[in-house]
Amino acid sequence: MLNALQLCALAGLVALSECRPDKMRPLHIIKTRSIDLNSAHGLAMENRLDKAVEPTGYRLELEPYLEDALYKGHVSINVTWLEEANTISLHCAHEIEVTESEVRAYIPSDSKVAQKIAIKKTSRDPRKPTFTIRLEKSVPKSSTGHINFSFKGNMETGTTDAFFKTTYITDQDVERMVAGTQFRPNNARRMFPCFDEPAFKTPFEVSVVRPKTMVALSNTPVARTEEINGEPNAVWDHFERTPPMSTFTLGLVIADLKQLGETTMYKDDNGNDIELRVWGRPEFLQALDGVNDKVALVFAEVANFWQVPLPLRRLDVVALPNYQGVKPADNWGLIVFKESDLTNRGYLQLAQEISYQWLGALATPAWWSDAHLNKALVGYLAAEIAYKIDNGSEMEGKWPMTVLYSLYYEFSKRYPHSRITGMKQETTCTKIELLFRMFNYTIGGDTFRKGLRVFIESRKFKTFTGDDIWKDLNEAALAEGNIPKDVDIKTVTASWIDKDRLPLVTVKRNIDTNSAMLTQKVYLRERPHDVPDAAKMLWWAPIVVARSDNLDFTNTTPIAWMRNHKDLNLVNMPDKDNFIIVNPEEIAPFPVNYDTHNWYLLSEYLQGEDRIRIPELTRAKLLHDAWNLAYAGELSFATALNMTLFLKQERHHMVWSPVFTMIDHIGRHICSCMHDKFRAYVRTLLTPLYVELKRDARDDEENWRKQLRSSTRHFLCHAGYQPCIQDAQEQYRKWMQSPNPDEGNPLPNLYICPVFKWGTQKEWNFGLQRVISFPPSRKQSERTFLLKTLAGCPIEEFKIEKLLNITLLEGNGNFTETDLLLIFSMLTGSSQGYTTLFHFLSNNWEVLKEKYSSKANVWDNLIKAATTEFTTQEGLDLVSNLYVAHQGEFGSAEHIIEKAMRNIREEAKWSAENLPVIEQWLDEYLKSSETNNE
Repeated sequence: MLNALQLCALAGLVALSECRPDKMRPLHIIKTRSIDLNSAHGLAMENRLDKAVEPTGYRLELEPYLEDALYKGHVSINVTWLEEANTISLHCAHEIEVTESEVRAYIPSDSKVAQKIAIKKTSRDPRKPTFTIRLEKSVPKSSTGHINFSFKGNMETGTTDAFFKTTYITDQDVERMVAGTQFRPNNARRMFPCFDEPAFKTPFEVSVVRPKTMVALSNTPVARTEEINGEPNAVWDHFERTPPMSTFTLGLVIADLKQLGETTMYKDDNGNDIELRVWGRPEFLQALDGVNDKVALVFAEVANFWQVPLPLRRLDVVALPNYQGVKPADNWGLIVFKESDLTNRGYLQLAQEISYQWLGALATPAWWSDAHLNKALVGYLAAEIAYKIDNGSEMEGKWPMTVLYSLYYEFSKRYPHSRITGMKQETTCTKIELLFRMFNYTIGGDTFRKGLRVFIESRKFKTFTGDDIWKDLNEAALAEGNIPKDVDIKTVTASWIDKDRLPLVTVKRNIDTNSAMLTQKVYLRERPHDVPDAAKMLWWAPIVVARSDNLDFTNTTPIAWMRNHKDLNLVNMPDKDNFIIVNPEEIAPFPVNYDTHNWYLLSEYLQGEDRIRIPELTRAKLLHDAWNLAYAGELSFATALNMTLFLKQERHHMVWSPVFTMIDHIGRHICSCMHDKFRAYVRTLLTPLYVELKRDARDDEENWRKQLRSSTRHFLCHAGYQPCIQDAQEQYRKWMQSPNPDEGNPLPNLYICPVFKWGTQKEWNFGLQRVISFPPSRKQSERTFLLKTLAGCPIEEFKIEKLLNITLLEGNGNFTETDLLLIFSMLTGSSQGYTTLFHFLSNNWEVLKEKYSSKANVWDNLIKAATTEFTTQEGLDLVSNLYVAHQGEFGSAEHIIEKAMRNIREEAKWSAENLPVIEQWLDEYLKSSETNNE
């Protein structure tokens, strides 16, 4: 295709310097993702447009100039006056130049001909992307008409947002151009004047000029293609009228694309009759092999779930070169992926994007504040579909653990999210996703689907709020008799969504009466447990119980609900010889504590051959709950550690997943006097598993086996497993013997930390020298890793002291201020690290204060790293003595050490209560075990 300057010259037009879109014949050529939660949170506060006028249809014409990344266009918006008004406000980004505006209206009492309404003035709000037309006279209520705009603007070239242009290089080293749109959440206003709010759902008729050598795709098929007089290399594509839809679901792609294989025709008894097509650049089609079948398979599953037909004749799935969106662009009928995303072997993301065709496009969140609800339901359905297709292999079977455990951790902090809004939006969305899973269990899968089908049918071509979903689910559950009449799903969900917390349910059985008293309170893991209003927080929680006298994990109907009450008494429980499990399979997102006897029964059962009768997710839950509750001070560590005894026979990777976090957290909190015992316990626990995994290794094994072997090896190495240390030193020796060791690191990173931790001073010095003489030509990330392991891995004080002498005291010029902060951060990871740093600070106080107290960032981080990690009374005494000895000298770090002492005081209480229990348990365990003391 000829570029703009060539066309100008050939056409004999004005001077080339004046060859702009409004000076030349049209040479014509263009992202959308799921509503981003961070953006949606900000948009929830946005002022809505004045509702005096509403759109009823768009006729949009676009003429892109790809070479110059410019475009011009025309839009005619059919409108209805909802009230008498002399102003019209709509969205239009400041970057768009509106060249013409016109308003015409059919006045009901005046004429059947559309009158041109004179425009008094147009204006823009300098703080908001709005465009206001003030008319010479008011237009009566119920009038209809249209607003016409001519406009022009610049295409985005730095990002693939709004209306963008990007380029890529083919395998033949030819540069190609791509044009496209990405309008979620509110980017349509950045391309053309429009009513850019979700509730304004109306049909679109789109026409676009494209080069003949390229393909144009939009929400609907091309109705007709029209030649352009005087421009043989371009044509107009006029697309079919769309169903009513929101502006953010409008999509357009113009690129050098080729369809992959044949079109798949999907037709079902629910009314779907749709063509499924996959597109990519010609040289990339081979990499997309099999995607047609995946799209058809996933579409069939999603369509079968909803059983409400999608009102589209075609769905195009595009692997777009150099598309940079964080998420795919899920336009209605046109889903745009990164190339790498579409070649992914899994099904989860594809299921999410196809689900958005129903939930997001057909039925749309009423406002940005409902975006997280939309995303949560789509996320849950996609996970269910991925599990149905391939048992969730891409998630290694770990869903919902993949999101649930991080949710437990975040909401058990004193200050969840660290006041980071983006994280809060994500965790809220995850929580709602788990609530949908909870209702699928508790009201039954069939009832859950019926309720959602009624919802989507009633809200198609409309918008919805959370209340619409909860109402339809509740009515379905009541009709089927699957929920008590005094339990309302909206009330239940509000009790979970409105709190940045989760409950802890404690079960205390009464053996004499075969009953159990359940109590609920806020689950807090981080100390102190002084959260405001914690005593007032209560949840509507479903109580599902599995019992060993009739072990059945298929019946997930709650035997009762905790109806916003602190306690609940369960009757007809088993006798003293049979355990119960409350909330099996993590049906609702809350941990469960038991009395000592029930924990004992569970531990004994798990050590027997019948333990596999308890599903792996529930076995993982019991283990995860036990050690987290002990960490939180709710359970004896002796009980929690007893719950690890069955791991000697356990081989399921899902059950092992929480073990490694447990080892890390407890390893950080025990005193140095217990480290040898704890490492011996870790070696005894992990060695049989590692030996087995290593022996049975094969090239085509599942990814979870590789990860389990890697994690096991990592923690064994840190626990001083001798074969690991010898292997690491042998590999490390190759580097030490290299004639030019600064040219590169010839061994994998996994060998470095074991050498720095357990190896010789000579080996550690060699690594230190590599950091000091690191050549600038190599990747700085390699140096960063080396410095992190040099600081964070050693357990000998003299290695750490040497590093501190060189960097802090001597001020070696090879180490930057950023390096110092990294070293401080790494030393907080072990008691040897922060204790050595503390003594170094105390012994060199005057020198360090003089050098760094004026550098607030370094000084504050030094004081923080050296004082805040202690967890015992001994540590509290050290920090308190330092504070007294130098009171008034801490400067900007005064508040840091004062806060540190408050926190250590809480941790010291925990340590005084728990460390003797842990040590006694370790002593007894190691006596009775064949300890691997290598």
